Amino acid sequence: MIASKIDSDFLRYLVTNSCRPGDRLPPLEKLKARLGLSMSKLREQLEVARHLGLVEVKPRSGIRCAEYTFLPAIKHSLLFALAVDGNLFSAFSALRHHVEVSFFAEAVAQLSAGDKAALQSLVRAAQRKLEGAPIRIPHQEHRALHLGIFQRLENPFVQGLLEAYWDAYEAVELNVYADIDYLREVWDYHAQIIAGIISGDVEFAQRALVEHTELLRARDVARPQVS
Repeated sequence: MIASKIDSDFLRYLVTNSCRPGDRLPPLEKLKARLGLSMSKLREQLEVARHLGLVEVKPRSGIRCAEYTFLPAIKHSLLFALAVDGNLFSAFSALRHHVEVSFFAEAVAQLSAGDKAALQSLVRAAQRKLEGAPIRIPHQEHRALHLGIFQRLENPFVQGLLEAYWDAYEAVELNVYADIDYLREVWDYHAQIIAGIISGDVEFAQRALVEHTELLRARDVARPQVS
């Protein structure tokens, strides 16, 4: 049984009791008695579960099970890795690229007409920022566009990995990169990607995605090493 491989009495309790999102757990004193743990050990395991996003702990509502998401686990590990060696961002960026390309067609097939219109609006909003006075970096639009393409994909591991990428992107401060020619080229590719999605030419859109990613790789080579 997989639950027996989990090295946490509290997490095994969640599994064996079929904890569902929103379920309220017993108070700590009752959990302590049921699990046969000291209060300090229980609190330690509860904190791990909270950091993994598996439970929510609030003063008035107590401890509740949360919807599973892969993001907290991968985000904590990734940010630690980047704090130790920021140059590892390139390796994670390559992983994210392969994931996006691999799941692109499947994700696009699930987008609604409204989703596509919203993506097109993000392109227009970003282009207005780049042509405005003063020029503004459309980082939020950049993140929202990429995640928006995959928003209907029912795969928590893909979703978590892609979200973690953008948190890492901000951590290494690529969101403050201000080369206007680079940004305009990026958003020209974004416009092509979304145009392909809207027209139904997924192969064209995917090629534009691959070519767009090469810009980031080239920038990684040109920019100073992250410390």
